[in-house]
Amino acid sequence: MPAPGGVKTACVTGGNGYIASALVKMLLEKGYAVKTTVRDPDDIEKNSHLKRLQALGHLEVLRADLDEEGSFDEAVAGCHYAFLVAAPVNLASENPEEELIGPAVRGTLNVMRSCAKAGTVKRVILTSSAAAVVPSRPPPFDGALVLDEETWPDIEYLVTHKPVTWGYCVSKVLLEKAACRFALEHGISLVTICPAVTVGSAPATKVKISVPASLSLLSGDEAALGVLRGAEALFGAVPMVDVDDLCRAEIFVAEKEASSGRYICCGLNTTVVKLARFLAHKYPQYNVQTNLSGELLEKPRVCLSSAKLVKEGFHFKYKTLDNMYDDVVEYGKALGILF
Repeated sequence: MPAPGGVKTACVTGGNGYIASALVKMLLEKGYAVKTTVRDPDDIEKNSHLKRLQALGHLEVLRADLDEEGSFDEAVAGCHYAFLVAAPVNLASENPEEELIGPAVRGTLNVMRSCAKAGTVKRVILTSSAAAVVPSRPPPFDGALVLDEETWPDIEYLVTHKPVTWGYCVSKVLLEKAACRFALEHGISLVTICPAVTVGSAPATKVKISVPASLSLLSGDEAALGVLRGAEALFGAVPMVDVDDLCRAEIFVAEKEASSGRYICCGLNTTVVKLARFLAHKYPQYNVQTNLSGELLEKPRVCLSSAKLVKEGFHFKYKTLDNMYDDVVEYGKALGILF
């Protein structure tokens, strides 16, 4: 079904994912016609939120798979913007090269090829991760290290020493670099967003990684808390961004003609200990443990900086834990993570 004449059309890959579902909703609310992709449009459980979002505007749900060459051709055909959000995520993979890194690069290039074929895509917005900005070695203790868009992990170090989630970091770096090379060769305008740990509510009813992690101190889920601990060990801080700010940033860099290169999207830098104290105070009914064992930081050792994004005119709405966690408990209850 074609979009109404004169309406801007955007493709969002992976529409049943957490970030993508929020982005689809925001684009529809801004008057865009949206085409989004899922692996199985008939999976009612995973896609029910997309059915509800169709009430907001023109939304097509199409089948596509990152592993299938050409399967995104229909989704990006006629689109002004393509938001590449879908990517394999498996932090616990025992064979990251085969299960994560290779599929991430191939899948990204698969969608990029469809964008090149379409001939209508004005800009591709690639959602990478702050994991592609992480320092390869443990940061210094003085808290003075600022990570910006020029920061890249040392791939050789990660592959050799295999720190926590090394495969995920490598996959994000390599898919970014592959997308940049392809864009350069084919004259495509590409902008990359590197979001921090993302929090807040979204339309998606099935979530992985960041939402359970952000709620782990409330839920008591030790495995999910391990993700937060891992982020702190990796970065020297727990960098966070609200999903609403992230989606606004994605649309901002899509629409702003002068946008180019990478953009870190981070509303604040905190620590597991600070987060535990905040949540214990805000939600006393959950008996949050503040005496946490293990090596944890009192204050961030690094600052993941969004100065580039802000300098170009973007304004973060959510810059404190208090407003980031405003609606997250209700969302956690709706997802069955909290009771």
